[in-house]
Amino acid sequence: MHEFLARLPLSAGAIDTLIHLATALLLLLVGLWLAARVANFARRAMRRARVDETLSGFLRNLINGVLIALLIVMALQEIGVPPAPLLAALGAGGLAIGLALQGSLSNLAWGVLLIIFRPFRVGDFIHAGGIDGTVESVSLMHTLLVMPDNREAVVPNAKIGSDAIINFNRRGTRRFELKVGIGYKDDIGKAMDVVRQLFAADARILQDPAPGIWTESLGENAVVLVLRAFTRSGDIWAAQTDLLRALKERFEAEGISIPSPQRVLTVVRGPMAGQAG
Repeated sequence: MHEFLARLPLSAGAIDTLIHLATALLLLLVGLWLAARVANFARRAMRRARVDETLSGFLRNLINGVLIALLIVMALQEIGVPPAPLLAALGAGGLAIGLALQGSLSNLAWGVLLIIFRPFRVGDFIHAGGIDGTVESVSLMHTLLVMPDNREAVVPNAKIGSDAIINFNRRGTRRFELKVGIGYKDDIGKAMDVVRQLFAADARILQDPAPGIWTESLGENAVVLVLRAFTRSGDIWAAQTDLLRALKERFEAEGISIPSPQRVLTVVRGPMAGQAG
């Protein structure tokens, strides 16, 4: 290349400039090819390590972008552009973009953390960002929740990360609690035996941890019993509803009352009432 340029009717300075331009172009072409290969290799390695697909794709693009930026700086340096002003301009531009996209960058950062640490997975029922719902998807910017009434909630990741996250499915089981009142004249032991029989009859109610029933308080109109039992996460609502129905039916069959609130109303007849009569 150098000998070919030397035969051209060009000055030494022009030849030197062409050599640097050709070197910079070659550096860019080879560097872009290598950058793509390195980024793809990194993504394959992350896939083998079972890194989340969304995160691995983001990191692949980040690695590729950083390598391309370094290539551009090296190419400009090759043709004589000093790197210091360029790096300063890139830093100032990055700062301006960061300030303008502060909220988006916060969502992005929390999205990466949520994908790495996995406080919840797709299909989990969670309380996050003040919303209850089933996780349908997790992206780098937001999390999509399907609420119990089938509405969709797109929650920014920064809002989820900055508050407590309650995962109802993580451990595979959930506990429910019911309170029921019986009359003061009813046999508490008999009522507890009925509840224990219902616990044992329902296969959805787990025996480990064991379910239990306790006397919680002496209310105004009833003795309040509290029932606690564990089920698998997917069975909790059906098991709880069926237990309530069976409890009412068995109490009625066993002669155990479930008293309703009562009020005694006293009417005082005064002189004005007698005159009106």
